[in-house]
Amino acid sequence: MNRFNSIEERVIFSPDIPAPVNALLQEAVAASRCDETEAERLFIEARRLDCQCLDTYFALYKFYFYRARLADAEQTALAGLEEAARQGRFPADYKRLAREKEKWNLYANGITHFYLYSLKALAFIKLRSGQDAEARVILSVISDLASALDQE
Repeated sequence: MNRFNSIEERVIFSPDIPAPVNALLQEAVAASRCDETEAERLFIEARRLDCQCLDTYFALYKFYFYRARLADAEQTALAGLEEAARQGRFPADYKRLAREKEKWNLYANGITHFYLYSLKALAFIKLRSGQDAEARVILSVISDLASALDQE
């Protein structure tokens, strides 16, 4: 039970999230409603506890995004993309992925879904940051990757 609110609805993360990480993320989500400093500390603690757990990156970049801490959101999304690519054994550089799209099935599993979702999140972060051209590049890459799948 977290100390912020035991009656709040739980956030559902991936089914294979380690229980201690999930507990920290649940507490962080609850804390984010009343104590942003503590929430951030808990999100970061969850990521430190298991830096391979992709949900920790997702939760933290969303936290930053909704507080308009766009540089922090971008940095966290990029770190999540790097970790997903490392786990999936594909290049983290989305531009390289687009150039070599025939080599990679980015709809293969949860890791690749996380990568694509986080890439989309990065595009929104770029848009909100006023980096429209870079956001368009990212969205174009996502479109290219999706069209490569349609051609299979």
